[in-house]
Amino acid sequence: MKGSTIKFPSISVGATENALLAAFNARGKTILKNCAIEPEIKDLISFLIKLGANIKLSGRTIIINESINKKLKVNHKVMFDRIEAGTYIIASALVGKKITIDRISPEIIKTEINILKKIGVKIKKNKSSITILNSKNLKKINISTKPYPGFPTDLQAQLMVLLTQAEGISKIKEDIFENRFMHVPELNRMGAKIETNNKIATINGPTKLTGAEVMATDLRASVSLVLAGLVAENRTIVNRIYHLDRGYEFLEKKLKSCKAEIRRV
Repeated sequence: MKGSTIKFPSISVGATENALLAAFNARGKTILKNCAIEPEIKDLISFLIKLGANIKLSGRTIIINESINKKLKVNHKVMFDRIEAGTYIIASALVGKKITIDRISPEIIKTEINILKKIGVKIKKNKSSITILNSKNLKKINISTKPYPGFPTDLQAQLMVLLTQAEGISKIKEDIFENRFMHVPELNRMGAKIETNNKIATINGPTKLTGAEVMATDLRASVSLVLAGLVAENRTIVNRIYHLDRGYEFLEKKLKSCKAEIRRV
């Protein structure tokens, strides 16, 4: 492979990551434009630099020069999963319990924290942890999903569940992916009042959720159904949970540690 100049037609984390890895092994210079600049991208760049890469990041442009002295062994601590952390923060706000999430950087997820605070979630930040306090009287909000540092599309479904318990009419505009509201019919089966029109979901709250047998359609949709089940009356059964394991390690174990009644069959 040889270096090239590539301008991504749209901002994509996966495309940026794969191009970075290819450029690391390419001869010559590579310039990547309109890149994703998520914290995960910066963490990958940090790792590649340790391996000997010559990489510069300027805005949404990444310049990779041919690596001369590649290393075979390095030590690197992978950053925390901010979507997993955000999911548990929303779960805590939903059930109204005091829960602390350790080994995270509040600064990296400050956009998510600020939006949740606007809704009425009480959050206490420490240097490497977040404590979610008993949050009542949740308020409506209108938001759009955006590339980092905007609100992530991968927390859209989870936030939607939280907004079913907020007072008033909230709106979420999905500006990243198409067909990202597949969880809406399943949530409505549980008693939610959500309408979709093209890219916009309108959530009427608060609504009383009731357990049902529902089907997971993708990773984030499936975890949103689990969150809904935590606050729904009676039993909720989530089918096709293989989606969950792509993004959540030991989900039921972690929720059980917070006294949730959940099990995998």
